[in-house]
Amino acid sequence: MTSGGLAVGGTPGDRRAWLAAPELSPEAVLGRIGRENFPVALRWLPRALRRDLIAIYGAARLIDEAGDSACGDRAALLDELEADLLAAFAGEARHPLLRRLTPLAAAHGLTPDPFLRLIAANRFDQNAPDIASWDALRDYCRLSAQPVGELVLRVFGQASDENLRDSEAVCTALQVLEHCQDVAEDARAGRCYLPADDRARFGCTAWDLMTAPAPHGLRRTVALQVERGRELLAHGDALCARLHGLARPVVAGYAAGGWATAAALERAEFDPNHQPVRPRRIATLRHALRVAWGSRGRA
Repeated sequence: MTSGGLAVGGTPGDRRAWLAAPELSPEAVLGRIGRENFPVALRWLPRALRRDLIAIYGAARLIDEAGDSACGDRAALLDELEADLLAAFAGEARHPLLRRLTPLAAAHGLTPDPFLRLIAANRFDQNAPDIASWDALRDYCRLSAQPVGELVLRVFGQASDENLRDSEAVCTALQVLEHCQDVAEDARAGRCYLPADDRARFGCTAWDLMTAPAPHGLRRTVALQVERGRELLAHGDALCARLHGLARPVVAGYAAGGWATAAALERAEFDPNHQPVRPRRIATLRHALRVAWGSRGRA
């Protein structure tokens, strides 16, 4: 149990306290949908499909908020959240967002594993990570990002090995680009997801991570990650060419958010610190049409 903020651990009452934490309420968690780089669940989708996509988002975002912004002992909170997540697959979850996983899992044959990987990523975040290399960053994304793409493909019944491989590339790109946007925020939290070997190569110091405007070394480091992100996003074209039905525009929208974010970072001259870097909606729409329509032409 911690003093101040959210208390987790100790008595049963303590262990239930996280359920009432305002930052983890369904309203607070789902209120972040409009702040994502990509359209989470397009409004014109059928109601049942939107419900399923929002259920995935709600659980994933709840896990991230528990690891990033919850008050108190976050490691203990993640333990409580994991227990409640597993309870969801037995129809016994307590948190409203995790209760939504019960019918979702039953309808689509989902297992807890992708969600457990998301929790593992947030446990890793609690140890002030300083990512050593590009390979290490991609390994982290196997926990922090790729499970979400897998869940989406399983909801659509299109989780072939080939589709999963391309989805992993797209999800990794989305995560890398988000880290590029959040350099200073992560640094203030004692974390850095820009590979250390790249920072050393370009002379980017720890101080540079929070300096605005961003020094040259930080800009060059970010530019390299954006270049790598775009290479990974290109897998979205092949992925969408194989997808059918509503899976194609949904996944194209996710990839498009990545392309638009990369463009926003380039437009900011790879400086994420001077002012917030956000993708333009018109750019996201343009890229979504290109990915989805171009994929249709290649299918």
